[in-house]
Amino acid sequence: MKKIKTKLKDLFVIKGDKFSDKRGYFRELLIEKLIKKRLIFHVVSSTKKNFLRGMHLQRKKGQGKYLSVIKGRIFDVAIDCRKKSKTFGKYYKIILSDKNCTSVYIPPGFAHGFIGLDKENIVVYHCTQYRDKKSETGIRWDDETINIKWPVKKPKISIKDSKNISFKNFNNL
Repeated sequence: MKKIKTKLKDLFVIKGDKFSDKRGYFRELLIEKLIKKRLIFHVVSSTKKNFLRGMHLQRKKGQGKYLSVIKGRIFDVAIDCRKKSKTFGKYYKIILSDKNCTSVYIPPGFAHGFIGLDKENIVVYHCTQYRDKKSETGIRWDDETINIKWPVKKPKISIKDSKNISFKNFNNL
């Protein structure tokens, strides 16, 4: 496995290994000593093609997330919402898939979301904190200030995500 730094402090990519033979494959997802994070909460999501999840974050109990796709392909985005950061308001995007064996670590203080690009997309999350409903908020996926270049012009979103706030309103919280 190889750790790759990004332009956003503490956000990094892991290029994993996949070993294939006639039985199928074996893939390494995570080596904690490589990422130097304690991950205590593990979840999985299934997302259909053209559905967008995000942009989610926890304000008070920041949650670092290590994500891997075990089936399908997603366009993954993280926005730096750490007000004292030099890259506040900047975003990072990456394609994660079962084929490219790439994972991403998104530190606490970032909003996160993705859109499913294949018929079925299964994502595994390893998190540094448990979910805290009272601390949850979301930033609009189509926020004009952030201006994310999504690969799907009119994605399908949940009712909850349609109520997410602008980055400007988030900044005023």
